[in-house]
Amino acid sequence: MSITIDRLNSLCLRELSMILNRDSKNEYLNSVTITEVRITNDLSYANIYYTCPKNVIEKTKEALEKSKGYLRKELAPRLKARKMPELVFKFDEALEYGNHISEILANLNK
Repeated sequence: MSITIDRLNSLCLRELSMILNRDSKNEYLNSVTITEVRITNDLSYANIYYTCPKNVIEKTKEALEKSKGYLRKELAPRLKARKMPELVFKFDEALEYGNHISEILANLNK
C-alpha cells in the first residue's frame, strides 16, 4: 500500500468520525465509532469498519446505509482526492471477539 493511500485512510477515518459525531442529527449515527478505513488502490471503494452499542446494531446499520450519499457529499471536499470512493460500511466484530477470548481466558484461570 502506498503512502498516499495510507494517508488518505487516516484522513478519511478522522473526517468521517467528525462528521458522524458532530454534524449528524441522527442519534444512531452519533453513537458510531469508526475503527478502521481501508481504501482500495484504485480509489473505487472505502471499506469502513465501525462499532456501536449492541442494542442498536441493526438500526445503526440502516442509518449508515441511508446516509451514504450525505456522508460522501460531506467527505469529498474534506479529502480532496481525485476520485471519491464508494462507501461500504462493515460492522467490526474484532472488539467483541477480543472480549469473548478474554472471558474464556478468565474462566480458565478460575
